[in-house]
Amino acid sequence: MRLPETPGWAVAKVDAYLARLRDQRGLSTHSLDAYRRDLAQFFDYCDRNGTTAPASVDRRLARRYMAFLDTRGYAKRSIARKVSSIRAFYADGMRREVLEANPFAGLTRLKLSKPLPHALAVHTLSHVLETMETSDPVGLRDRAIVETLYATGLRVSELGSLRVSDAGSDTMTVTGKGGKTRVIPVGKPAQRAIDAYVASGRPELAGPDAGDALWVGVRGGAMGPRDVRRVISRRLATFPHALRHSFATHLLEGGADLRTVQDLLGHTDLATTQIYTAVTRRHLRGTYDRSHPRA
Repeated sequence: MRLPETPGWAVAKVDAYLARLRDQRGLSTHSLDAYRRDLAQFFDYCDRNGTTAPASVDRRLARRYMAFLDTRGYAKRSIARKVSSIRAFYADGMRREVLEANPFAGLTRLKLSKPLPHALAVHTLSHVLETMETSDPVGLRDRAIVETLYATGLRVSELGSLRVSDAGSDTMTVTGKGGKTRVIPVGKPAQRAIDAYVASGRPELAGPDAGDALWVGVRGGAMGPRDVRRVISRRLATFPHALRHSFATHLLEGGADLRTVQDLLGHTDLATTQIYTAVTRRHLRGTYDRSHPRA
């Protein structure tokens, strides 16, 4: 479904808000685009219902908009995200004292289920990596990508920001969400895979437009997030984030403490990391049931 454009009366306010998110919070282009879409959709709805100023939106219109999204078949999680974007816009206006009220404040929040992250089995990942064909540049690159994601728990955007100068070390320094920098150890298998790719794979793939990007596509340019997703889909039939989940889950199953995993993942809030403890509890229960004589 094609989403509407921001009405003219809201464009300047939305642009200024997004600029603050970019400059003060360091949000990615992807996140900013999502905020823009959510706000454009909401203010278009307001415009079509006779409201032509953010300050004129009342709680009744806010409730009607949530009902409107529900009738259009949006999932609860999507509705919650859209409402969160709008609520944050109004909260920003109130902090700056240009808006007097937040029409979404206090509205009943949708109850969302929290599905556990899907972690790949250790033996599945080991089998894929050990049997991956590496006799050509693409195979060398793909193995290095899978090894790196699993060894470091990087987000796709963080993986894509790596330069050739980041190879050849037992640590990687990356800048994550909010401009936070962290140092992540790199295991020996990943180091070997990266070294092999840099020595024999990347020189064959890199064209004039590759610059110093570490990951290069078959057309010779730097790979983007979509290209990485295709690699992981082709090699593991899943998404790159599953390797991040696997990284965290397997660390906890191996005895790592939660704070360490939080630091490695670059989570600001420990509660975000704690979701993985439910996965490891499930693993411990299975081990107990298989191993204890009185289970």
